[in-house]
Parts: sequence; structure tokens; C-alpha cells
Amino acid sequence: MSKILFVLTGADHWTLADGTEHPTGFWAEEAVAPYEAFKAAGHEVVVATPGGVVPTVDRGSLAPQFNGGQEGADKVAAALDSFTELQSPLKLTDVDLGDYAAVFYPGGHGPMEDLAVDETSGRLLTLALESGKPLGVVCHGPAALLAATGADGTNSFKGYDVAAFTNEEEIQGGLADKAKWLLQDRLTEAGVRVKPAEPWAPHVVVDRNLITGQNPASSAPLAAELLKKLA
Repeated sequence: MSKILFVLTGADHWTLADGTEHPTGFWAEEAVAPYEAFKAAGHEVVVATPGGVVPTVDRGSLAPQFNGGQEGADKVAAALDSFTELQSPLKLTDVDLGDYAAVFYPGGHGPMEDLAVDETSGRLLTLALESGKPLGVVCHGPAALLAATGADGTNSFKGYDVAAFTNEEEIQGGLADKAKWLLQDRLTEAGVRVKPAEPWAPHVVVDRNLITGQNPASSAPLAAELLKKLA
């Protein structure tokens, strides 16, 4: 049994271009599906957030239309209730990467608010990448990669192939024209090679020890790929 570190956003909103605060947090499926997969495989999960705040779930991610109907929504809500580690997160500043066999970042729009500019998270991501340990990041989670820079300002993930929430998905989701910036654009500017696939379809990209997923539907397939690397 290994310990897997889940790094979640501590934000409960995303500040839009006009200054309004869009309520958000982490996306339920992106935390729950990997959590269940890792626990079923016998691993321990430890949660960390900026400041050690208890992470906020994006209420929209619990809606039936995002979970294949009411039955699916009920299952996700129940799974979230059983994810008790969410209630006692570590502070990111107290995390020692040496304690963990793998690192996983779920998404939701929250990471666009805090992890995208969190230097502690950025250093952790750089260390995880350099360590060779499996590093999984899904949907808007790759916003955190933007804070991973070297002393010369170069992004640690420059030249890596990734999947991340696409401009097209942000447009279809209705928030692209309200955003200060779009994830696909900002990653591309940093030299990270975003490999988009069909909107909303599962899509996972593996590049060395980095495993990334495009959207919520990619969470379970990403978890399966990460578990292969731990086997």
C-alpha cells in the first residue's frame, strides 16, 4: 500500500474578467473517481490544500445533468461523503513529497483562481516531475502547472504533451467569453503542448511520468493509467 497525495484547490470562487466571483471549487467526479480507484487498489489518500482549508465542492458538479441523471448524482454525492480525508487536509507548505508514491491534482475552476499562481504548489509539481513519481492532473487542474517555473522563469512542463480543458469546452460551457484567460491558451504560451480531443470525451495523455486528462470524463481513465505506473 502506498500513499497518494491529492492536491485540491482552496478557492470557492473564480474571479471573472469583469470582477464578479463565479462560485466554484473542485469538480466532484474528478476527485471521487480517482479516489475510489486508488482506495480500491489498496492505497492511502492524503489531501492537501493551500493553507490547509477544507476544499469546497463546485455545487454544479453534483447536478444530475453532469452525472448521467439523478442516480449518478446521488452516487457521486454519497462517494463524496465517504471521502472523509477532504475534511482534514494538510497545508501545502507542510507536504513532504518523499512521503508519497504519487501526486494527483483534480480540477474544477478553483485551480484557475489559486493553484495557477501558488508558488508552493508550483515547487511541488516541479519536484514531482523531476522525481519520476506518477503525477496525475485533470481538466482545469493543469492550471497549477502555470506556477511551476524554474529560476529563469521557464515553465517546468515546457515541451511536455498534456491534455487539459480546452477552449472549445470552455466555450460550450458558457464561460469562455467571461474569463480573464483560457487554460489552453495560457499553457500553450508557457510552452506546454496541449493535445486536444473531442469535447467532453475521455482523453488521457501520458508523457513520461506525467498523466493528464482533458475533462471530468477523463478522471477514471487517468486514475487507471496512474495505477499502472504504481504497479
